[in-house]
Amino acid sequence: MSIIRKRSAAHKSHIPSNARDNQYILAELLITDELLANFSLQSNAENTMNYYDFYHNLSQILFEYCETYEIENCQFIANDKLARVRFNQEMHQWQTNQQILFYYNPETHLLKKSFFDANKRAKKICLLFLTTGTDIRENAASFHAKISQLVRAFADRISVNESDIRLRDHQHITYDLFAKHKANNADNSLTSQAHKLRPINRRYSSQGVALPEYHSAMTYVIVNLPISNRLLNMVEVDPTSSDPYNPLYTYVTDTFTQAAKHYNLNNGALIANGLVPIVRYSIHEIVSRIGELQMLGYNPAQNPCGIVSKWNANELVDNIKLVFVATDENQTEHGFGRFLNQIEQALHLMATELEMEPSKEEVIVRFHQHVAYNF
Repeated sequence: MSIIRKRSAAHKSHIPSNARDNQYILAELLITDELLANFSLQSNAENTMNYYDFYHNLSQILFEYCETYEIENCQFIANDKLARVRFNQEMHQWQTNQQILFYYNPETHLLKKSFFDANKRAKKICLLFLTTGTDIRENAASFHAKISQLVRAFADRISVNESDIRLRDHQHITYDLFAKHKANNADNSLTSQAHKLRPINRRYSSQGVALPEYHSAMTYVIVNLPISNRLLNMVEVDPTSSDPYNPLYTYVTDTFTQAAKHYNLNNGALIANGLVPIVRYSIHEIVSRIGELQMLGYNPAQNPCGIVSKWNANELVDNIKLVFVATDENQTEHGFGRFLNQIEQALHLMATELEMEPSKEEVIVRFHQHVAYNF
């Protein structure tokens, strides 16, 4: 192998062939008095405002355009909840006080549905477009282009300036770090695919889809590290203590920090407080709790912010969330393949230290790429 080929290979990440691709696009617009005035409103017997007609009329307009643009998976959301999308063989939606989660299989599930409270005026409307079919990553650019056209047409129809609409393109690849170690793959039938993991704007540009010059982009990885009985038995847990799980989280945090630094990963977090980590672009570093969400704000252009640990020593979580956030320095001329390789090496080092059993345990790795902009 030539030196050039060796260098190129080092920038590729080999992902199991049974990894799951996903993509969804959010279009968000504020509900203004002017927008409300453009649609009929009704009052109920108590003379209080009812927004059913408003939400219903807008959702029907959206679904009409979905038919025109042949988009089969679209949700109209007007309850100010954070939309999150995950793969599942069974389709269902689950709501909490702050989140609305969509579980579905892109190959088999189709849904057009509205989510709102007719008695409440939401702050904004969120249009959620879910990709369908196979070859999701290969078709991501064309899906983005089609949704952009649809959203522009929708904005024109409801007399909203398209520059007031923010578009968020979310993509992730999900796989088990130990996939090749599982018993049902003992015959080595599971293969891997090489990915350079190029930034979204470069991938799209190569397919003739240009993103606006001013856009924000985030690349990061979230890992689910399960808490097993074996791991619990490795530390001294005193159930009578006021902070019984402090030894556990301290041990895992030390292991995480050492493994991350060993592979030059200096921008991340360990979350073991029962909150859902949400990574967002932010000019200044942000680590804050908002209800059931652990907000993590990063600026990829800044120097690494270090490792942050947030845990609740009184609570035993099912999974510890490990977050690795890419900076501009993690992006090579090829993409983020080397960045993911470093993460996998750090995770394998952790697994060795924590005496994990790859053939029995599952460590889910989710590689995220986001891009957001206003038209």
